[in-house]
Amino acid sequence: MSAIPKESEVHPAQVAGEIERVVSRVIRGKAEVIRLLITCLFARGHVLLEDVPGVGKTTLARALARTLGGTVRRIQFTSDLLPSDILGVSVYNQKSGDFDFKPGPIFANVVLADEINRTTPRTQSSLLEALSEGQVSVDNQTYPLQDPFIVVATQNPLEHHGTYPLPESQMDRFLLRLRMGYPAQPEERRVIAERGGYDPVAGIKPAVRLETVRHIQEQVDHVKVDPVLLDYVMSLVAESRRSPFLSLGVSTRGAISWYRASQSRALVEGRNYCVPDDFKSLALPCLAHRVVTSSPQESLGRTREEAERVISEILERVPVPA
Repeated sequence: MSAIPKESEVHPAQVAGEIERVVSRVIRGKAEVIRLLITCLFARGHVLLEDVPGVGKTTLARALARTLGGTVRRIQFTSDLLPSDILGVSVYNQKSGDFDFKPGPIFANVVLADEINRTTPRTQSSLLEALSEGQVSVDNQTYPLQDPFIVVATQNPLEHHGTYPLPESQMDRFLLRLRMGYPAQPEERRVIAERGGYDPVAGIKPAVRLETVRHIQEQVDHVKVDPVLLDYVMSLVAESRRSPFLSLGVSTRGAISWYRASQSRALVEGRNYCVPDDFKSLALPCLAHRVVTSSPQESLGRTREEAERVISEILERVPVPA
C-alpha cells in the first residue's frame, strides 16, 4: 500500500475519490450515497441513514470510519440506554477526593449511532449539543469533542415496532438524510457470493489522514457562492414557508446547512465555486427531513414521501438562475 499523502499534497476531489474507491469495495453499486456521505463529512455535518434493516447502513458507516483511520465508537441504541451511556459520567476518586470524568463513546472521530430511533426521547436529546456544537456538558463542565467529528446515525422506518420518532429539533441537526435502497440484482448477487463468513470491513486500511480531512473542511468555507445563487436559496426557503402543504418550512439552520453542503459538494466535484446543480441535487436529502407536512399523521412513511414531493414541486416552480 502506498503512503497516505499529506494534506498539502492533495486535492479535495482526489481525497473524495480515494474514499469512494475504498468504501465501494464493500458497498457495491451505491456510488451516489457514498459521495453524499463524503460531502457531509467535508461539510462538518452529520448524516441520518434511514431504510429497512439489512441493506448495508451499518456497513457503510463502519467502512467510512475505517477509511479515515481515526477513533471509532459504535453505540447500539436501545430502549434502556441512558444519556450517561453516551456522554460519560463523573466518578468519585477516593484518593484525590474529586470527581473524575469518564468519557463516553461520543468522544470519537466517527460515532456510529445504530438504530437511533429505538431509544427514548430523553436519550435522543442528549445528542443535541454534540451534533450542533461539537461539545458536551456534564455536571456543569463542558468538554470539546474530537476534530473531525461526524455522527453517522441509522434508523429503521418509523412504521417498525419499538421505534420513537425523532423530534423536529433532532432531525434538524442532521445535515443529510439518506436512503440506501436495495442494490441492483447483479450487485446483490455479487455481494451474496463474496460474503463467505468474513467481515469485509475488517480488511479496509486507512486511506486519508485526519489532518487532511480538517484541511478540506476549512476549505469549504472559502468556496465561492454567487449572490444570484443565494437569492435562489432564499426564494426556495420562502416558498417552503408559504406552502399550504407544509405546516413547518425550512428553518434558518436548514438554509445554512443546505448552503454549506452545496459548498462541500462543489469541492467534491473538483470546483472552488458553486453552480445551481449543487443546490438542486442536495435539496431533497438536505431539506425534506426538516419540514413538516400539513397532512394528518396517519402514516409516517406517507408524510415523508409527501415532504419530498412538496420540496420537488418547489424546485420545479422556482426558476434556476442562469
